[in-house]
This record gives sequence, C-alpha cells and structure tokens, in this order.
Amino acid sequence: MKRLPEIFRSILWSYDFEKCDPKTMKNTIITNTIAYGDLDHWRWIKSFYGVSEVQKTLNNISVSAIRPSAIKLANIMFKS
Repeated sequence: MKRLPEIFRSILWSYDFEKCDPKTMKNTIITNTIAYGDLDHWRWIKSFYGVSEVQKTLNNISVSAIRPSAIKLANIMFKS
C-alpha cells in the first residue's frame, strides 16, 4: 500500500490516517482535497491520479459536497 504524504493528515482528520490507502480511497481523497486542500494537495492528486481520473471524480461529486467556487477552480486546474 502506498502511503499518502503527511500533508493529507489535516484534510483527512475524520479518518484513521495510518489506514488511508490512496488507491481504495480515491474518491474520498480527491473530494476532501478539492474541498479542504491547498495547492500542494491539488498538485499531489494531479500527479498521483492524473487529470482524467480527477476530472472523472469531480463529475460524480454531489453538488452539495464542495462549494461552487472550489468546483470552478478545480475544473480549470484539472481540465483535460
């Protein structure tokens, strides 16, 4: 299991960070990153998952899960 960088601990505070697997928790990690992360978090998910996977996840996120301004910015950054 690949470990998440330590910087993700602060945005995954409601999870047992030691058990957070970036492969199996992809949707949670991407959603929390867009909702609560900073540019370093965003760069990591772009590098790790790739633009198309991040965009696919963004397209399936409930509109109430993330504030509209964050979605707009994410759609610009992760435009494929």
